[in-house]
This record gives sequence, structure tokens and C-alpha cells, in this order.
Amino acid sequence: MELKPLDPKGKLYLIPTRLGDDVPLEVLPISIKKVLEQINHYIVENEKPARRFIKKVSPSKSQRSLVIHTVNKYTDISEIPGYLTPCLNGQSIGLLSDAGCPGVADPGAEVVKIAHEKGIQVTPLVGPSSILLAMMSSGMNGQNFTFNGYLPIDKNERKSTIKQLEKTSLEKNQAQIFIETPYRNDKMFSDLKSILNANTRLCIATDITLTTEFIVTKTVSEWQNEEVDLHKRPTIYIIQRD
Repeated sequence: MELKPLDPKGKLYLIPTRLGDDVPLEVLPISIKKVLEQINHYIVENEKPARRFIKKVSPSKSQRSLVIHTVNKYTDISEIPGYLTPCLNGQSIGLLSDAGCPGVADPGAEVVKIAHEKGIQVTPLVGPSSILLAMMSSGMNGQNFTFNGYLPIDKNERKSTIKQLEKTSLEKNQAQIFIETPYRNDKMFSDLKSILNANTRLCIATDITLTTEFIVTKTVSEWQNEEVDLHKRPTIYIIQRD
């Protein structure tokens, strides 16, 4: 029997990062350190935090050896296929987000899409996802939930969207997950308390995996007299109307 040659392409490794400034290997598996030590080509959301993360996990790795491309809201999408050229030449690439899992609520999803189109093997590594960790901790319907990303900034559109998510939650018995830019968190919390039905459950999941972690689910009526400082703290919101 003639053996077929192995695929000469490198892999695209999806490498989760910390959710905050904690000790990396307290929340990340050792497999991430092993992969980082083998890879010199990276596609990242922002270069500075990526280099800092790599140095934290693998202090002995030469920073000069790293070839880093950034993919974020300023990137011309037409440039991304070229960033994957090392994979086509047999070298693996690491994809990093600024926090958590690349490709989930993250511009790295476009890189993964192109990798599939080019026949490059995509290998996800285990690590923290704030969205999933919040869902796990919320006590809401883990069998049926939707991640909605960012809600509209416009006041009227936001109110309408929140009411629609609450309605959908009731009709489908479905938890509704969303996020906000950290410096607008306090306004979001205030809006939710004023817009949602008193019996709707609301989970606030903040600073997940950090020493300042705060994850609490209460009804909106129970939240009314609560003041929580969410300013500039990464937060996941989950609502469910039963």
C-alpha cells in the first residue's frame, strides 16, 4: 500500500489568553505554553498586549524572533490572506485575542474563515471564554441561549432592543447574553434596571477569573436598590424572563 504524504501545511492555532492581569498559568493549561514555545509567527488583535502575554507565559522566548501581524477594526481585510502564508510554507501560526478566546466576539474570526478557505487546519486550544464562563455561572438556561454582542448606542434603539431580547427570552425560554464597552457599563446597568420587567432575572458577571470577580444573578426588582461599580470593568450581561 502506498502511503500518502502528510499535509505539508502548518496549522493555525487558536490560543486563548488571560481575561485580565492575573498569573497566566493559573487560568491557562500548560499546553498553551508548549505551543507558544514552538511558534514564531502570530496574528494578534494588538501587538503590545500580545508580546506581553507571550513573555509572561514563556519568558525565555526571544521577542526578536517573533513575526507579528495585527488584525483589528483598522485592518484592510485584503491583507489577511498574506498573513497566513507561513502556514502554506509549513510553519504554524498562533492567533491571539487581547483577552479570552480568539474568534469569539473578536476580529480573529475573519482569519479563521480564510484559513478554512485555504485548507489550513484550524486547531483550537482550551482556555477561558468570558461568555461561556458567565453562562455557566448564571443559573439560566444553558440548553438554549443566544449571544447578541453589543447593543445599539442610540437610546431609543437600545431600549427597543432590550425589550425585544426580553420578549424573545420569554417566548423561547432562552437566555440572552450581551456585552458593553466597559466605560459605558454603569449606564447599561442603570438602563437594564429601568427597562426590564421586575421579574426578569439579570446576571452581572464582571472581572471573570480575576481576584475582583463578581458574578451575581437576581431579579430586576432585587437589583433596584443595588449599586455595583462596573466602570471600565469587563462585564457580561445575561437576562432571562421566565
